[in-house]
Amino acid sequence: MNVAIVGLGLMGGSLALSLKKFDFIDKVVGSDHNKGHQQDAIKLNLVDKIIKFEDVKKYDIIVLAIPVNGIISALKNLTEIDEDTTIIDLGSTKELIVSSVPKQIRKNFIAAHPMTGTENFGPHAAIDGLYDGKSVVLCDLEESGEHQCKVAKKMFKSLNMKKYFMKSHEHDRHAAFISHMPHAISYSLANTVMKQENKNNILALAAGGFRSMSRLAKSSPDMWEDVFKQNKSNILEAIELFETELSHLKKSIQNDEWNKVYQDMKNGKKLHDILD
Repeated sequence: MNVAIVGLGLMGGSLALSLKKFDFIDKVVGSDHNKGHQQDAIKLNLVDKIIKFEDVKKYDIIVLAIPVNGIISALKNLTEIDEDTTIIDLGSTKELIVSSVPKQIRKNFIAAHPMTGTENFGPHAAIDGLYDGKSVVLCDLEESGEHQCKVAKKMFKSLNMKKYFMKSHEHDRHAAFISHMPHAISYSLANTVMKQENKNNILALAAGGFRSMSRLAKSSPDMWEDVFKQNKSNILEAIELFETELSHLKKSIQNDEWNKVYQDMKNGKKLHDILD
């Protein structure tokens, strides 16, 4: 099979590096509206060649590794494809994307969210093995074609990913708490510190904890603005519940209720009994 990847940044570039190793993949080409990304992708040997977006329709698998609003726009221009073509999107939100797929290509479409990534972006951020051992959420597969489901499952299995299945609206609510809200907090934390501390103090005192908490603020604002727009209601709910928890902790500190502070921290620590 031949693969066309639209978007040659962290996700698309990393995927290209991995797919090129598989014997069932004959060719991996790329498309990107950014001329610099095109040149970098070739220099870094991420793809075999660069093609125009309109030419991706000729390929067996089309992967959309671009911001979520761009995915919706791209799908509207992919209606003239072969019935066996598989389109896979890697967007961080799912419900609005799924509802926006033109009816004539709904069977061709696979809604996927690989739960991996870094705070970096662009072709130089591509990592060989980024997907290895990570999870991928596949949504609303009952609406996708049998052939397309087989293709997607084979690809993600070859990437050594753990597959999970859920409805797109369920995915978006869960992602708001586990992925999207942490990004919102990280941006807010970074802005809070930048408004209160000068550059020298930040450099002198920013150790592991702050660096870990603020790392996500390095992520692409272009991508995350789209995510926040598409998943607005779920993110707002997650932020409001977080504010409630933070206010509870704040009140306990104000009132010198250190037993409550301790218990809150002890309860929060239990999260890593699940993650570790």
